[in-house]
Amino acid sequence: MTPSAASSGPGAPGLDIPAVSVTPGGTATTSLTVRNDSDIVEAYTLEVVGDCAPWATVEPARISLYPGTSETVTITLAPPRSPEVRAGDVPLGVRVLPAEHPESVTVPETTVHIEEFHELRTEILPRRRRGWLRGRYRLAVRNEGNTPTRVSFRPEQAGEELRFGFVPADLELAPGESAETRLRVRIGKPVWFGKPAVWPFMVHTTDGAAEAQAEAEAEASARPATYVRPPLEAEFVQIPIFPKWLLALLAAILALLLAWFALVRPAVRSAARQAADEVVQPRPTPGGGKNGQSPGTGNGTGTGTGDGTGKEQGGSGSGVPSGGGPGGTGTSDGGEQSSATIDVQTSGGQTKTGSYTVPQGKVFGVTDIVVANFQGDEGVMTISFGDRKITTIALETFRNQDYHWVTPIEIPANATVTANVTCAKPGTPATGRQAQQCHEVLNVSGVLANVAQ
Repeated sequence: MTPSAASSGPGAPGLDIPAVSVTPGGTATTSLTVRNDSDIVEAYTLEVVGDCAPWATVEPARISLYPGTSETVTITLAPPRSPEVRAGDVPLGVRVLPAEHPESVTVPETTVHIEEFHELRTEILPRRRRGWLRGRYRLAVRNEGNTPTRVSFRPEQAGEELRFGFVPADLELAPGESAETRLRVRIGKPVWFGKPAVWPFMVHTTDGAAEAQAEAEAEASARPATYVRPPLEAEFVQIPIFPKWLLALLAAILALLLAWFALVRPAVRSAARQAADEVVQPRPTPGGGKNGQSPGTGNGTGTGTGDGTGKEQGGSGSGVPSGGGPGGTGTSDGGEQSSATIDVQTSGGQTKTGSYTVPQGKVFGVTDIVVANFQGDEGVMTISFGDRKITTIALETFRNQDYHWVTPIEIPANATVTANVTCAKPGTPATGRQAQQCHEVLNVSGVLANVAQ
């Protein structure tokens, strides 16, 4: 098609450009007829100007015309398929510059209609989510089309186990705009034990503008609309409340409990009962003989004569007291139960000794001791009976400790029970504040008996 010429003054060409429509991503052409109405040979340079310039070209871009002749050039339009090229009418201008008469430059114009195209880029993140009862996903949407659109979402699942919620439910997107919506997936019943349950589902994304265009085209062509977008696929993996290893652990604990009640506990009770029976059985005590006289095991001999008063005089001799403890001398009567407490307090980094002295004429048969470190002090404690060291204990290894002897350890008269404490660091009692000094208590129990001379 060659339009009629329009004169632009002396030496100006006759110009006209037909309107044209083009789809982004495609190409379209229109034409421009240039006529030389001057009386000289003229050369013309042609250049596209305006919004269409980045994606429009003129062929040829330079022509020469004799007076009264014309030539038609082709304008090719190739807009990219991009949101930057908006749908609608865009002006197109071509600047025609004469070489001999540049003052006669002219710019003929026309209108280029950019057709609509619709394109959405969608993504669901993550594709798989693990949880007990619910999972959260993100739906990212970008409008890659050249016209505004309204995007909505529709979930789909094979069953009815899952519940879906979109926040927000719809998105209004301009060309090139991106947005996100949050998807919450929830299931009603938990899985207590066993394997994880996998629930696949899909999310359909609806482009309102594209659907409207498809329906309009369907009405115009008397055919059904065929607009279809592929759905987004995802999974919700429902993990059990109690994992498999917990079942194995519970089974092992149950087996241990059964073994305890069936085997270990009866054996412990039997051992405890036997130990208690041994403790309560009668045992020789220092000076346990007749009228307070120890039966002894020595080799002394003697004779006794009655004086009518019921008293008896025994012979002289030496024996080892019951218990056989070191340092025991002479014999003793039956005695009585007795105990003594040694309280030792000392500052950090120092050593202090507390003691109990066996009274004159007595022998102390020790059967039990109890050591108390109620503050949780740190250091060392050494317990001695006379010249005999009984034990050395690290304070930080205990709070209360007790020792027992079936056969008493005898401590002779004027000998001492000593508790030697070296304080490394005072502990923290129940008050919650660190103590200023180490504080240890030793309680000694046994039989205190008279020594027979």
